[in-house]
Amino acid sequence: MKLTKEQIIEAVKNSPNPKVKVAITDIDGILRGKYLHKDKFMSLLDGGFGFCNVVFGWDSGDQAYEGMEYTGWHTGYPDAIANLDLGTFRNVPWDDEVPFFLGDFDLEICPRNLLKKIKAQTETAGFRPFFGQEFEWFNFRETSEELHARNFNDPTPLTPGMFGYSLLRMSKNSEFLNEIYDLMYDFKVPIEGLHTETGPGVLEAAILYGDVLESADRAVLFKSGVKEIGLRHGIMPTFMAKINEKLPGCSGHIHQSLWDEKNNLFFDQKGNHKMSPLMESYIAGLLHCMPHVLPMYAPTINSFKRLVEGAWAPTTITWGIDNRTTCIRALPGGSKSTRIELRVVGSDANPYLAHAAALASGLYGIKKGLKLDVKMTEGNGYRNVSNGILPSNLWNATQAFKTSDVALELFGETFVKHFAGTREWEWKQHAKAVTDWEYKRYFEII
Repeated sequence: MKLTKEQIIEAVKNSPNPKVKVAITDIDGILRGKYLHKDKFMSLLDGGFGFCNVVFGWDSGDQAYEGMEYTGWHTGYPDAIANLDLGTFRNVPWDDEVPFFLGDFDLEICPRNLLKKIKAQTETAGFRPFFGQEFEWFNFRETSEELHARNFNDPTPLTPGMFGYSLLRMSKNSEFLNEIYDLMYDFKVPIEGLHTETGPGVLEAAILYGDVLESADRAVLFKSGVKEIGLRHGIMPTFMAKINEKLPGCSGHIHQSLWDEKNNLFFDQKGNHKMSPLMESYIAGLLHCMPHVLPMYAPTINSFKRLVEGAWAPTTITWGIDNRTTCIRALPGGSKSTRIELRVVGSDANPYLAHAAALASGLYGIKKGLKLDVKMTEGNGYRNVSNGILPSNLWNATQAFKTSDVALELFGETFVKHFAGTREWEWKQHAKAVTDWEYKRYFEII
């Protein structure tokens, strides 16, 4: 049962903890937040609070972007007003039950605000979007201090070897896994399933589906929460998309469907494969928009190391029925379970942006009346290049996004320009770095 505003305020007042924890996400989906005294929290409920706008002016390593219009040295990095969403209230079970709230900014470049806008458009069109995200991630028995001292070389995996769906591996680390499952439930991030994946120290969790904004909130809080829980056990989780060229990458698959007040509108008993025409248009929209929005699913240099053939991630713009080699895995089933799994998304993506891109793309297909004229892939999706292949690196994907009329229509000029600028920055930081690969390749021989 949802609490009213008055009940939430009363719960905070009666909390034995004198603090309130608040947070927003930056463009990379990283939680940035602070503690506030309860009295301070109460004073800002109606007017929001100041949060330095550098959170949209720097990268994941706190390096200030250059040449960005929104903020920079030319603006003096003033405060922007963050508004708390009281509906996100929960207590943090591993932090003395401190009350916690998510917020966002009334800015076109704010990821959570963008998703709220796309959600509103979908609801205006008569649909209720339900999403659920799942994550794969590696876990290492390390501390931040140890890894920095070794320059992040040779981290020790939580478990050795390749052992997916292993009850034995889960038993060996039961305290950590049980805390993830149980504390996340207490944190209002319910997990449908948790198991080991193939790879040393790899876990996979499927988060319970819900309203699209709630789904993205849960995904953001899951990633941050797992890291905080890991600290309690001397474990460092990472949501990098590709940790090692010899191992599978880590996905952030997003399941999605559209409903009215009672019914799953993707299900049609008489439809082709029991898929409704609406579901087919949604898939057509996802496929059509894919090359125009890819950086929102694959936002880092490392993202594209995952999108390679034969590594359980897609490389082609394809769809299929329950096919894990395609970009879109259609899962027609019963009237409740029929849905789409978008498999291109990596675990490193900002959930707000990935959710927004998927929903906007599907809605685009519905609004434009697109037909699913891309032939269904049967068998190996890596071999079906008839509808095109995904860009092979972040620079090419960003240039396609930056110049796309489709992206402009979906997200607006301000967001497209800002986000493209941040991804170009990311590429340029990578391009000037001297890597271990180069040392091994050239130091002795050249």
